[in-house]
Amino acid sequence: MNHQVVSREAWLAARRALLAEEKAMTHSRDRLAEARRALPWLRLDKPYRFTGPQGELRFADLFLGRSQLVVQHFMLGPDDQEPCVGCSFQADHVAGALLHLQHHDVAFAAVARAPIARIEQVRRRMGWGFPFVSSHGSDFNYDFQVSFTPEQMASGEMTYNFAPLTEAWGPDLPGISVFYRDPSGTLFHTYSAFGRGGEELIGAYNYLDLTPKGRNETGPRGNLTDWVRLHDSYQESPLPRPPCCG
Repeated sequence: MNHQVVSREAWLAARRALLAEEKAMTHSRDRLAEARRALPWLRLDKPYRFTGPQGELRFADLFLGRSQLVVQHFMLGPDDQEPCVGCSFQADHVAGALLHLQHHDVAFAAVARAPIARIEQVRRRMGWGFPFVSSHGSDFNYDFQVSFTPEQMASGEMTYNFAPLTEAWGPDLPGISVFYRDPSGTLFHTYSAFGRGGEELIGAYNYLDLTPKGRNETGPRGNLTDWVRLHDSYQESPLPRPPCCG
């Protein structure tokens, strides 16, 4: 890979110029986070029900006694043979954060339309320890506009990422939604993000964005599906292991 090579003085000058832009973006991100927290809330009155490994759950049960809940809308429908690669890529990043979130008044759960038996197969295969529940038979996915009925897909009358969607990849799409439970037990929807809106939760992307090749998604699809695999599906690296890792 060819790139400009300069003196240390020239490199430092270029790096300092970029640092000014990075600081501006950091401050802009702080303002954006503040504006996100200032969004009005939507009270949830529908009694959504989910199914976990032990049986039926109320929506409030997903909070696990905490006041805040982050839900990953996971693409795994009743007829899907494999979990979504992108959703799995994002879910792989939950483990390291989960303990810290739980100790900071935040619960996490993934929700998919597949029956709980299928979800449990996927969860065990992937080694995920976070709550992963089924919304099968519930309006939850449809109300949050991450799943579409056959009638919606046939008519093209779908909404995703707060705008009309004329063509979907399939009956389920990804997203993140955030909820708050007040001391009285009332539930509120405070935020949702779809499409690329959840990328900040994918730590591997943050590492790649620091590297010379970046995300390097140069395959036919131009996205993570060109290179990301379910983590148990990668071929073993031919590179030798470093001495520190045995």
